[in-house]
Amino acid sequence: MRTPLDRLRHALLFEIIALMIIAPVGAWVFTLPVHQVGIVGAVSAAIAALWNMVYNHLFDHAMMRRYGTTLKSQRIRALHAVLFEGGLLLVLVPFIKFYLDVSWTEAAAMDVATGIFYVLYAYAFNWGYDRLFPLPEWDQ
Repeated sequence: MRTPLDRLRHALLFEIIALMIIAPVGAWVFTLPVHQVGIVGAVSAAIAALWNMVYNHLFDHAMMRRYGTTLKSQRIRALHAVLFEGGLLLVLVPFIKFYLDVSWTEAAAMDVATGIFYVLYAYAFNWGYDRLFPLPEWDQ
């Protein structure tokens, strides 16, 4: 299992590299200044991290009340993911709309595009990270 220091390195590298990609690519795709896209990316990452902590706390309490456990079935995991992203969408789209002074449709498109990027990026980043920093127990 990864150590807390390794998890910190993982999280920092993940976010820094993502912002280094998102700022210039987002600026090019949406024809916006790089610094504005970078700020949206950084604020969005911070909001997502906070929402993650709050949402998971609330979801776990709801699971305990309803089922007496936080063990999630595949169906509950899917619901968990959809509700997490939906809640994040409700917060990020207004922020993007007002900060960048774009339409609701443009803000939603930016948020969805960013979400798609993060799914693909997370897969690639985690594959690469596991190759660069393998755990000793994987040699067995």
